[in-house]
Amino acid sequence: MKLFILNGPNLNRLGKREPEIYGSETLDDVKERCRLLAEEYGAAIDFRQSNHEGILIDWIHEAEDSGVEGIVFNPGAYTHTSIALRDAIASVNVPVIEVHISNIHKRETFRHESKLAAECIGQICGLGTAGYELAMRKFLQRG
Repeated sequence: MKLFILNGPNLNRLGKREPEIYGSETLDDVKERCRLLAEEYGAAIDFRQSNHEGILIDWIHEAEDSGVEGIVFNPGAYTHTSIALRDAIASVNVPVIEVHISNIHKRETFRHESKLAAECIGQICGLGTAGYELAMRKFLQRG
């Protein structure tokens, strides 16, 4: 099984940006935990981050063309604004689980709506970086 783990804007700042909300782990720490979990299941992951919406769209399209069986996606702030990412998810035959480190529903009201959730098979939020592993397990345990 092959999974994409995609990360949107500002997640490269994880561990530095608002640690009271996002914690002290870095994105490299999250990547390593995901790698270890994938290894446990004999799966492959491709872990990526971009601050650019178009690149994230290209990666979603690439997933279908490269045999990816699931996408774990933390779209960051694009969650609340990007119809283009919603359309990209809808355009591929690859299941997506939306992940957020913080509980977006307990934060500012503009963060309460996800433009992407209706096109995803699920959403995990508020469980810290463990949400990545939970999403991965959903894919890995069914494969």
